[in-house]
Amino acid sequence: MSSSPAPSARGSRLALLVVGLCWLAVLFDGLDMFVYGSVLPHMLETKALGITPGQAGDLGSYATFGMLVGALTAGTVADRIGRKQLMVVCVALFSLASGICALSGSVAVFGLGRTLAGVGLGGLLPTAISMVSDYARGGRGALTIGALMTAHHAGGILSAYVAKWLVEPLGWRSAFWVCVLPLLFVPVLAKVMPESLSFLVAKGRAAEARDLAARYEVELPAGTPPKAPADRWSALLGLFRGGEWIQTLLYWLASFGGLLLVYGVATWLPTLMRGEGYNLGSALTFVVLFNLGGIVGMLVAGRASDLPHARLRSRGGTPTGAPRISAIWFALTAAGVFLLSVRMPLGVTFVVVFLTGVFLNSAQTMIYATVSLRSTPDSRATAVGWTSGMGRFGAVFGPWLGGQLLAAGNGDRGFTAFALAGVSSMVFIGIAALRSARRPEHSGAEQQLSAAR
Repeated sequence: MSSSPAPSARGSRLALLVVGLCWLAVLFDGLDMFVYGSVLPHMLETKALGITPGQAGDLGSYATFGMLVGALTAGTVADRIGRKQLMVVCVALFSLASGICALSGSVAVFGLGRTLAGVGLGGLLPTAISMVSDYARGGRGALTIGALMTAHHAGGILSAYVAKWLVEPLGWRSAFWVCVLPLLFVPVLAKVMPESLSFLVAKGRAAEARDLAARYEVELPAGTPPKAPADRWSALLGLFRGGEWIQTLLYWLASFGGLLLVYGVATWLPTLMRGEGYNLGSALTFVVLFNLGGIVGMLVAGRASDLPHARLRSRGGTPTGAPRISAIWFALTAAGVFLLSVRMPLGVTFVVVFLTGVFLNSAQTMIYATVSLRSTPDSRATAVGWTSGMGRFGAVFGPWLGGQLLAAGNGDRGFTAFALAGVSSMVFIGIAALRSARRPEHSGAEQQLSAAR
């Protein structure tokens, strides 16, 4: 019997509540993540805090290093203490850290704030993905995750307008003060967000699970025995048992290249486009179009991954839609990013930036969707968290690489370097998709999960 909530529960008010709250949390996550890239051209022009292009790349990497720490620890911590509690902590942490950035008087203090914000940002995303995966309606897991990730790009759009409307008249600090406002959402999240039913049942907290199920009139997921302390790392070790270690490494390598590309472009897109001769207003418009494309791409990729023809299954029952879509999207992303290094008419550039956003952001998200849908509820946060965490090494490297190229006067090569990262991710996730399609057998747990979807 599956340990996932029944389809009737997934379509309930409880599911809508969880997805809605997670969407708002990820919106604030996107705002905080993208705001640095949006205000960076202004900071470099005004030499705020004495910042140089090389230091700007380092500061971008500080945030992504914090995300690495947050992502690596979040999955294991969430599987211990619960998704809800960790989400509350993460939102509070990155909101308070933005206050440190707003008050900073030196590059070092600003870097500390971005690092702490990164820990919260890195912990929130895999936790929110795990939450919505628990309640996704049958056959729509990838679409639900894609819909959640539209919030991240809505936050990116918001960051561009915050920079456009506030930075010139009020200074760059005003943008980071706006990023403190999500702190007001913390008590709402703590009071209203329910805990994952699967987590409660898996941890033996049956009374809480029954009360929650009765309150929203949903069915309880099938119970599994709570894990003993000695088995707390079994979910992580399970990623390497048998032939799973090959798939795990392929997902990690694909995530590395994908996040190098995502955060390299997110940090440096406005600055690189200014280097191509566009004014600041156009450069921020590129951020809006890039994230609008991300929203469209999440919905299209999620739906395409869940379509019956895309959900072809191997003889062992492994879903192959999401990794195949991810591989195709990465190939199209690499082409789009490379084209940005070519001077084109403004209207054509707008179209290329939008289409690049469509493919880039959703390509990485479909890696998370693949891992999430292949995992059992009690190990899902660990699997997604570690895939995200390993990818964060790429997220650390991407902003640093862009800064080094710009400092050396080779900013025009940044788009080429990021395009090569897209090609590498296409190769790794493509191999993973082929291996999944050809596998003759798989674990009973995954077959149960497939049946539940």
